[in-house]
Amino acid sequence: MSALKRNEAQLRAQLLDVHHYAVTLDLTGDDDTFDSTTVIRFTARTTGDTFVELKPDVLRSATLDGNPLDPAALEDNRLPLTGLTQGPHELHLDTRMRYSRTGEGLHRFTDPADGQTYVYSQMFLDDVQRVFPAFDQPDLKAVFEFTVTAPAHWTVLANGITTRLADRPATGDTTAAGIWQSAPTPVISTYLAAVAAGPWHSVTTQHAGLPFGIHCRQSLAPHMDADADEILSITKACFDRYQVKFTEPYPFDSYDQAFVPEFNAGAMENPGLVTFRDEFIYRSAVTDTERQSRAMVIAHEMAHMWFGDLVTLAWFDDIWLNESFAEYMGYQTLTEATRFTDTWTDFGVTRKPWGYDADQRPSTHPVAPDDVPDTASALLNFDGISYAKGASALRQLVAWLGEKDFLAGINTHFARHKFANASLADFIDSLAAHTERDVRGWADAWLRTTGTDTLTPRIEAPEGTNGWTLTVDRTGSRPHHIAVGVYDRDPVDGRILELRELLDLDVPTDEIISAGGERPALLLLNDADLTYAKIRLDETSLETVLRGLSGIPEALTRAVVWNCLRDMVRDGELDPHDYLTTAEAHLPEEHDLAIVQGVLTFARTEVAVRYVAPEDRTAALGTLTTIARDLLRRTEDGSEPGMRLTAVRTLVGSATQPDTIAAWLADDTVPGGPALDPELRWRILGRLAVLGAVGDNEIDAALAADPSATGEEGAARCRAALPTPEAKAAAWDRLFHDDTLSNYLFSATAQGFWQPEQADLTAEYVTRFYPDAIALGARRGPAIGEAAGRYAFPAYAVDEANLKAGRAALTDPDLIPLLRRKLVDQLDDLSRALRVRG
Repeated sequence: MSALKRNEAQLRAQLLDVHHYAVTLDLTGDDDTFDSTTVIRFTARTTGDTFVELKPDVLRSATLDGNPLDPAALEDNRLPLTGLTQGPHELHLDTRMRYSRTGEGLHRFTDPADGQTYVYSQMFLDDVQRVFPAFDQPDLKAVFEFTVTAPAHWTVLANGITTRLADRPATGDTTAAGIWQSAPTPVISTYLAAVAAGPWHSVTTQHAGLPFGIHCRQSLAPHMDADADEILSITKACFDRYQVKFTEPYPFDSYDQAFVPEFNAGAMENPGLVTFRDEFIYRSAVTDTERQSRAMVIAHEMAHMWFGDLVTLAWFDDIWLNESFAEYMGYQTLTEATRFTDTWTDFGVTRKPWGYDADQRPSTHPVAPDDVPDTASALLNFDGISYAKGASALRQLVAWLGEKDFLAGINTHFARHKFANASLADFIDSLAAHTERDVRGWADAWLRTTGTDTLTPRIEAPEGTNGWTLTVDRTGSRPHHIAVGVYDRDPVDGRILELRELLDLDVPTDEIISAGGERPALLLLNDADLTYAKIRLDETSLETVLRGLSGIPEALTRAVVWNCLRDMVRDGELDPHDYLTTAEAHLPEEHDLAIVQGVLTFARTEVAVRYVAPEDRTAALGTLTTIARDLLRRTEDGSEPGMRLTAVRTLVGSATQPDTIAAWLADDTVPGGPALDPELRWRILGRLAVLGAVGDNEIDAALAADPSATGEEGAARCRAALPTPEAKAAAWDRLFHDDTLSNYLFSATAQGFWQPEQADLTAEYVTRFYPDAIALGARRGPAIGEAAGRYAFPAYAVDEANLKAGRAALTDPDLIPLLRRKLVDQLDDLSRALRVRG
């Protein structure tokens, strides 16, 4: 496939105005293909040549202004349009397209629970071409209308309100079907067009004069119904808050949210029809922090209705204008409008480290990069920098600029560019209209640079004086507006820290002198987590937090400290065992669930299995088991169900002997609760498979008891985790030589394959991974290639041989860009793990 180059897009945008797409889809054919007929109306500003993009199974016919085009002229994904005359044109294309099993284009899924089939589109970034032909670039916006023929018992959803026009009766060649028509959209970009069809279970309502709906598979109906009030109340609260914050009203005719199977992303901001991965319809118990995460995704995608859909990037160097804003607005609006009032703590311990990690790898890039040459390069930048770092930069901008001027600039931006496209320069111009501050200089420092700054305090308390001085050393060049927390030990209980004062500070700065008072027990830069920078602690403050971290009064402050300790481990400045010891000392006293989950996740997935030496792994897992047991004892009264669930999950994942968790599985409950639900059963069975305590018979029985899509994924994960040569060989063959696995079953199999306890058993596969993954990516495309790099990479083989083999693979000419990016990141993490061990 030819990636669209930026200069090609610019030339086409100069030539064409695209007005309207009429797309007709027939979904009543076979299981592999569907018919797609498209009429595109456009105007050529001058005479010239261009092309339309499509990736058909068969291009049956094409006509331009009634004149036939040669289907054989289609080369790769481009059909030439030569000799265009100035003025209006109409392009007709009749194609047969292939359904996807990888979450790209029009994905088809048959639910193993009841045999019902669903299809939904994912057009981003250039996958609209898998569904219908298009002038596929974000600055050629147009109106879209869909006509969809679907099985009679299906419902069809689209960007605009859909209406069932007629029924097609059964004939000798066809079955009965319904014909659906969508209302025309306002002008939107091609990647935002969307359809979803199937026998959806729907809950609908009206809000603010608009139809709202949520939709899921029939087999998930009881679970969605149980949560429908929460989902819709979050949706309405965020909608109302955005209507207050933004002067431009919601720009579309409805708001549907479809929870769809095997979705690659968390969600997609299709205007009027947002699609979510249907794991957000919870079949099993979840923590309140996980409910908050779902709510944040709802708020994030709704923010896109303005940031991305109403005003759209002109080219993919401004991805941050979509994602960073939606990320920031999602967290902030959730805090303002819902019961989730502490979202920035969760952001600090889960999202922000994603940005810090990405920004320290060789693949780092500016939040707003200067040059994204083509669509293949653009796809690489949907990462922790475009989301978490960009949102952190915006939070710092609000702290520096003030929220009033920030919102005024945003609303000016919407007014100037609604239903059009805009760039970073346009946005800066809008902000500059409302402030005297140098926002252009701020943007250059924050959005055009890479890497993390580090802020380190130097404290001096001269003898014989009642005072101390603070100087902040900075690596990096960005300005920072921060809060500095000054803490003393409680005079009665020395484990508790009390806030003496909170200083506002601009870095770089002259020396700050705090008049009077003893040297603080803890001085914390970036208290309240307003900026994006790694922080360090002076020697006294480090000793204080290692002894008294749980005694810090505010959860967000504790999150800043935990991130500091995490960074120190990754940078080789804090022994991983000391991190585990600190977690053992303080997590049993921690009541913020986001912090407990974030710390335990890092301790389990990185510290215990990658950063400590293999001979110390059992002891490290033992520490996590001790923490989990302490939390279980603390939660016996049932007052903290989310904390108890987190403790149970940790104990299962850290078990080195099967006895306890096997007894839980046999009894179908944890003593004192909770009773086991499908998620916990599969989690326990997966760990027992790793430990060799179950086999195929137990896995088959579990799948028979839970014949759902999630059950199939659990079974695939368990079978790949079995510690036998036969199981590993079969799993490897399914991953890399049998191309029938869907994206989710591929990921589940890969997750089960590599286990640190089975290093000897899987050693022969380490070097096999690279050529097999490269060939797989070339065959199956970006989604599966990215999944191979994410889940099938031998991350637990922390040794120089693996690093050497991986670096050699980076020179392979068949390596597709998205897989290459994943390998670069994985190899950098592997190199870091080696340094930490050293």
